[in-house]
Amino acid sequence: MIEFKLNGNKVSSAADVNTPLLWVIRDEFGFKGTKFGCGIGMCGACTVHMDGAPVRTCSFPLLAAANKNITTIEGLEGKHPLQKTWIEEQVPQCGYCQSGQIMQAATLLANNPSPSDQEIVDHMSGNLCRCMAYVRIKSAIKNAADVMSADVQTFDPRASTQQS
Repeated sequence: MIEFKLNGNKVSSAADVNTPLLWVIRDEFGFKGTKFGCGIGMCGACTVHMDGAPVRTCSFPLLAAANKNITTIEGLEGKHPLQKTWIEEQVPQCGYCQSGQIMQAATLLANNPSPSDQEIVDHMSGNLCRCMAYVRIKSAIKNAADVMSADVQTFDPRASTQQS
């Protein structure tokens, strides 16, 4: 049994230790927001947070998640400023990559509350969008950074994984 926290809750899985974490999250625990894109960790659709850092779950074995804190898009509970600015900016077209985009962007803002345009581009460069919504993605990230800097209590994406 591999034990870890998933969206703040202690869970365990008896899946083969080499099973990609993506399939455990989706098939065993039912969190379908984390998407399968390429299967080799190159597109970013499967991005979640592990102890606050972005991880590509399609190529990340279950064994490596042991005793870690994993947060999926569902773990943000629709409360992250990025999720709100994503809607305001009408970022998604097909929407397939958006949970991975948001999870990647959340780690940027957690570590850099006021990123430059180039820092956003650099940090997000590994997350691909077939609809080419990159201009709106960058705008939503900048707007979320503004919202977060104006808010005294900045949202910490790791908070949902720190529950007992």
